[in-house]
Amino acid sequence: MGSKNKLKRFQENETFSNVIQPTREEVVGGFPLKGKWNTHFKNDNPIVLELGCGKGEYTVGLAKKFPNKNFIGIDIKGARFWKGAKEAIEGDLPNVCFIRTQIELIDHIFGAAEVSEIWITFPDPQIKYKRTKHRMTNATFLERYKQVLKPEGTVNLKTDSEFMHGYTLGLLHGLGLEVLYANHDVYKNEGSPKEVLEIQTFYENQYLEKGKPITFVRFRVN
Repeated sequence: MGSKNKLKRFQENETFSNVIQPTREEVVGGFPLKGKWNTHFKNDNPIVLELGCGKGEYTVGLAKKFPNKNFIGIDIKGARFWKGAKEAIEGDLPNVCFIRTQIELIDHIFGAAEVSEIWITFPDPQIKYKRTKHRMTNATFLERYKQVLKPEGTVNLKTDSEFMHGYTLGLLHGLGLEVLYANHDVYKNEGSPKEVLEIQTFYENQYLEKGKPITFVRFRVN
């Protein structure tokens, strides 16, 4: 993507009512919507997050399927989720919002037990050992998720990385956390939730064209 195109998207994001772009200082200094997201959406419907949302395909796709839930995509790359934000506005989806910020700050953005569900779709598996701290299902991230999730809240990991799938399952087992469902090839093995099969991201389609299996895990951290 050219720099001019990125700049255009950044500028357009500024005009979108469904995009919030706080500074890091604003987030850690007392984010005004923390614990009060119902005032933003003007309802008390469940809140669902997509972390590292990219183009926002899952945020928007889930919002279309579940109009009685609120969906928030989080990514530091605003030029990416521009597409999802624009689609949500054009599609008149009031239950969609995007936040441009670091994922590790979610406990500053959401209050305790404010979130019902988290989706992590095709994250960088960070395979090298020295990158372990950046894996989005490592113990530190799981603790952050625990802080914002309701007691019965769930985390969903959909990935093409067999390493990430196995790493996550092993960690969950070691920590004694509840795995609700696991599938190492969702399009060949039966039983996956419809939203796992019916919503596909841009990168997922590329992986499928290469014949890579797509894996899925649903678990609890409480």
